[in-house]
Amino acid sequence: MAGLLMIVLMSACKKEKQSAEMEETVTVPEQKAEPVEIREFGYNLNDYIVIRDTIKFGDSFGEILQRNKMEYPEIYHIVEKVKDSFNIASLQAGKPYTLLCSKGDSLQRPRCFIYQPNSIDYVVVDFSDSTQVVKGKKPVKLVQREASGVINSSLYETLADNNMDVNVAYRLSDIYAWTIDFFRIDQGDRFKVVYTEKYIDDTIYAGVDKIHAAYFEHRGKPIYAFRFMTDSTKGIVDYFDEDAKNLRRAFLRAPVQFSRISSRYNLKRRIAYYGNRIRPHKGTDFAAPVGTPILATANGTVIESTRRGGNGNYVKVRHNATYTTQYLHMQKRKVKVGDFVKQGDVIGTVGMTGNTSGPHVCYRFWKNGRQVDPFKQDLPDAEPISDSLKTRYLDFIAPVKTQLDKIEFKTVQKDESLESELITLKEEDGISSN
Repeated sequence: MAGLLMIVLMSACKKEKQSAEMEETVTVPEQKAEPVEIREFGYNLNDYIVIRDTIKFGDSFGEILQRNKMEYPEIYHIVEKVKDSFNIASLQAGKPYTLLCSKGDSLQRPRCFIYQPNSIDYVVVDFSDSTQVVKGKKPVKLVQREASGVINSSLYETLADNNMDVNVAYRLSDIYAWTIDFFRIDQGDRFKVVYTEKYIDDTIYAGVDKIHAAYFEHRGKPIYAFRFMTDSTKGIVDYFDEDAKNLRRAFLRAPVQFSRISSRYNLKRRIAYYGNRIRPHKGTDFAAPVGTPILATANGTVIESTRRGGNGNYVKVRHNATYTTQYLHMQKRKVKVGDFVKQGDVIGTVGMTGNTSGPHVCYRFWKNGRQVDPFKQDLPDAEPISDSLKTRYLDFIAPVKTQLDKIEFKTVQKDESLESELITLKEEDGISSN
């Protein structure tokens, strides 16, 4: 009996062991994780085959689509549909574009073309159903920065030494254009600045946004600058000091940045184009590469925007009852009659239209209906803050001035050990370190 019981127990244990082994070998089928949605330009990119490239020299909208298996009649239909809302001829070499191609099409033809003229703006030409154009911007995050420095050589080198975007220098030189000569700043001059930077998707740097406040100490004289909007209707923004005095003059020194004067106002100038005969030159020529932006030198209203004779493409702006300016030989005009332009607005680009032997803008300046040399005029200051705004301005800048004053001046420490090594090497080579 005991033997029988032993056999039964052994049999039961064997079955339990086999059952346990079977349980161990059972595998649960893996569940596929849902793909993470990737959204860009308003689309879920997982739904498409995505092709990214840049515009090559000689590329056109039609050629890009043809290379990607679209037929000419369909391309022509798309171009006709979008011509009033998007200039397909505006595609620039080097700029990125994206094609979203259908996964359900064996040829994987494009259903959408996306062009990025800069790091923030984009244009979508969607022809998946009814052709339409949508213009958008990538989400931009603004981050406020504080910076300071002491000039050792130039403002640009000081910014570079402090790992700052040199565009801050360009902005500062523009703000202080009429109060500081940045080609003659001294060692020991120092500055503080509060500004914002732009970031796409929180991480991709997209440049300097605005300078909100600055302090520049030049030859011991401190000059504050605070950004303030004086006319919300026209969007007029300017920089003023702590006493509400405008830092700008009514006119910019030149209609193009980083250019050179190739010919001044001269009533006795001989012009090679006209056989070296004396012909009065009542403008000032600023030489610059074709395509360089031309800026309105003061606020005003466009009274002419056309092409005529030797002037080529030109724009004329009336600033007030006294002053008018004109900008000749443009490649393109970017404003029309009746437009209000602010100082620094781009009104066209440098070209060679009309009678000209090289790319430049001829800048003409009228005072009381007579063309004069702008560099010999006692130009007025820009409009001051109105009495009604002055109290609000002073209240506005109070906390910003406190923020500026708390920023400590940062100096770049030289590596003394490296200098010592260099001196030692010079002495070993018989070179005086003095």
